[in-house]
Amino acid sequence: MNEPTLLVDVQDGVMALTLNRPDKLNAIDNGLARALLAAIARAESDDAVRVLLLRGTGRAFCAGRDLGAPPTEDDLTLVQAVAQALVSLPKPVVAAVHGWAVGAGLEWMLDADVVIAADSARFKLPEASLGVFVTGGLTATLPAAVGLARAKGLMLLGEPFHATQAQAWGLVWQVVADDALEASANQVCARLAQLEPAVAGRFKKVLNDVGLAHFQRAIEAENAAQRGLTPSSAPSVP
Repeated sequence: MNEPTLLVDVQDGVMALTLNRPDKLNAIDNGLARALLAAIARAESDDAVRVLLLRGTGRAFCAGRDLGAPPTEDDLTLVQAVAQALVSLPKPVVAAVHGWAVGAGLEWMLDADVVIAADSARFKLPEASLGVFVTGGLTATLPAAVGLARAKGLMLLGEPFHATQAQAWGLVWQVVADDALEASANQVCARLAQLEPAVAGRFKKVLNDVGLAHFQRAIEAENAAQRGLTPSSAPSVP
């Protein structure tokens, strides 16, 4: 029997969603994206869930789109739907990141509200070199975090960067030793779970309404750019 591509666990008000394709560095296929959408919807409807934790098994958080998976018309729709679901969820989302966070994996990370990164975390946006466009509302979230000039450099040059750079640039909240990542993420989740849900939800909504005022516009512009750039034979999302 095949292992599920997404592991779901709920304890003490925290729903942990663990990307579980370790042999692929948790690269995204449509099955994983659909499972994430279903889990986020479940988190939204379950009053017992106060916080969402997103993490990965194995050697990486998420290596982006699975370039070995046959491209389908649903690729772009699904990866964008997950981004929108994470941002619109009226509950805090924490991302615990280790190893590589590449392409759509990095983009989903930035859709979280609080990011804890391990020392081993490495980041890269290779889309321009692949001839495709970014997704996940990145054209809104990345400039909001690092400023327009640095966002352009990161997207166009696609150079890798490490966790301490990510923290200095405002992409992550905290950097910890690899062996402390799980405990640190759990501690942050526990603190968030103690907040009054209505208060936490209102803070998230207002901060996103102001700080990411153009998020939906970014999604729509990314969709148009992706469709205009992607060759019919290439994967839709890196």
